Amino acid sequence: MDAFFVAVEVQADPSLAGLPVIVGGSGPRGVVASCSYEARFYGVRSAMPSARARQLCPQAIFLPGRYEAYAEASRRLHEVLGSFTPLVEGIALDEAFLDVSGGRRLFGPGPVIAWQVRREVRNRLGLDCSVGVARSKLIAKLASKAAKPRPTPTGTVPGPGVVVVPAEEELAFLHPLPVRALWGVGPASASRLARMGVQTVGDLAAVPPAALVAVFGKAAGRQLHELSWARDPRAVEPDREVKSIGHEETYPEDLVDRSEIERQAVRMADAVASRLRRAGREGRTVTIKVRFADFSTITRSHTGAHPVADGPPIARAAVRLLQGVDVRTGVRLLGVAVSGLTSAGGQRSGHQLSFEGLGGDDGPPGDWGAASAAVDRVRELFGEDAVGPATLARGRRLEVKRAGDTQWGPAQGGARASRPRTPPGGPERGARVVEDRGMRDDLGAEE
Repeated sequence: MDAFFVAVEVQADPSLAGLPVIVGGSGPRGVVASCSYEARFYGVRSAMPSARARQLCPQAIFLPGRYEAYAEASRRLHEVLGSFTPLVEGIALDEAFLDVSGGRRLFGPGPVIAWQVRREVRNRLGLDCSVGVARSKLIAKLASKAAKPRPTPTGTVPGPGVVVVPAEEELAFLHPLPVRALWGVGPASASRLARMGVQTVGDLAAVPPAALVAVFGKAAGRQLHELSWARDPRAVEPDREVKSIGHEETYPEDLVDRSEIERQAVRMADAVASRLRRAGREGRTVTIKVRFADFSTITRSHTGAHPVADGPPIARAAVRLLQGVDVRTGVRLLGVAVSGLTSAGGQRSGHQLSFEGLGGDDGPPGDWGAASAAVDRVRELFGEDAVGPATLARGRRLEVKRAGDTQWGPAQGGARASRPRTPPGGPERGARVVEDRGMRDDLGAEE
């Protein structure tokens, strides 16, 4: 999708069209999730620190992320994609691979299908997308980038919309690209390659495989060599198994009070448990992630004898893991995740609530099924913050963790409240900063 998050915001408020708009965390620790092409002209890019983006484009309009709006648009997008083939591998909310080899009799060859997909997305969602057509994921991904619009001093120039790379033209398309275009080549790898005289993918293709293995190791070195020659045998995987479910959050100021840090762990655990139950999963391994003020990061895990999907046992495990961590230097980020997932067994709401087993590490986690089912039903009817752990009460409200909170860092001032409604006259102009409702979890910054 083209600047997906911003495009959804412009659709909701057409007065934003043609303006430098940034979606992401507005605070000093925030990052850019998406930006309009007008903002990209000034050098703003996704995953850039918001402070740097504000320096490059001081007139930018900062908007918070809205999980519900983007998730709904993504759901409708996948309905369109699924009408062409069942083999759809979602990569993020705004991107997917399609294997259309089985649909050629019905829809035509790949390039024809690409134009049909683009037209259907525009007709049914009112949004634009760019499509790359090739025989591998690698080349199709790069072709979709080549199909996108581009910013210019006089405004945004539409891209071709669809770029097709036939098999016989793959190397001619691939080799002139910068080496950073390849999967697995980040800043550190690119720096090491630059010291070897490698700037483009073609330069990389000329390096003997043995030299790459010596620098990057056997697996990574061989993969770089294969990708540089457009060899990517990976199939489209429509049903990739979820390996873990978690939440994490960056705080506007480092947390140093242990009781508050443990309170935040309970908040994360409650949200993780809720997501596990919605997904019909439970897991045995609870992991905490702690990033300190100096950006050093640690993880600690505990695997119990019994799978869980309820907040109290997950919170208990997370708090116990935290008790072994020295937090006096300050905690910048905290996360809680559950892995070792299996399908939830039995009817969770059919058991009597019990406190048995909550005292030991590996004893039965206690049967919270009925209570959790009641919590889920209340939240379904009255909202996420209608009920939750008592420790999360602040005055007359519960400070629960919502899917999508602070994905791109805290808002300026550290506010977590829901986004205010747009006034009838539309949002004000200028370097506007509003409360952050970004996304964490499995939702990343878009292209």
